[in-house]
Amino acid sequence: MKTATATINLFDDNTLWNNLKDGDEKSFSMLFERYYADLVRYGNSLSLFEEKVQDCIQDVFTDLWVYRNSLQESVVVKAYLLASVRKRIARLHERDHIFRKTTTTDSIAFLLEFSVQHELVDDDYATKEKVNHLNKLLNDLPARQKEALYLRYHQGLTVEQIAEMLDVNYQSASNLLHRGLLSLRKEWKGSFPIILLLSSGSF
Repeated sequence: MKTATATINLFDDNTLWNNLKDGDEKSFSMLFERYYADLVRYGNSLSLFEEKVQDCIQDVFTDLWVYRNSLQESVVVKAYLLASVRKRIARLHERDHIFRKTTTTDSIAFLLEFSVQHELVDDDYATKEKVNHLNKLLNDLPARQKEALYLRYHQGLTVEQIAEMLDVNYQSASNLLHRGLLSLRKEWKGSFPIILLLSSGSF
């Protein structure tokens, strides 16, 4: 397993993407293995139907291979894949009438629960009760704010990429992040920085 992982990590995303465009099946498989777990995790945050989420991810990769000749030359692969899965799930919601019909992805609710682990916070900075309070603050945020924070601090996306994924302009995406952090900072009484907790926590 370690050998396989090491082999995958030898190639950066751009190299694998360009090789995929040229029809290299091994590069296609490497991208699938590199991002499948992240895509499943994110997909499950947008839908309660795990099997359908996996189907959506399979469809995204099928389209990648079938339409590889028309793929953009330069993309941020992780952001592209996350956005593709989000759009695919949105279409699934529309088709199945799970949510109201819409031409955007606004109606998708972010479902994952955020959890800052007690062991990540030194007792000198916060008590167990304070960490529990922080988790509650995080999970009480509006779904769009929580999703924006997840994409920024757990998936490492830029504000521009988040804006594109959520189908909003740059300022709206920036506002989502700002309001989410502002709300947390207003209520968080611990001395451990919120940003570090967001980056270290898990969904």
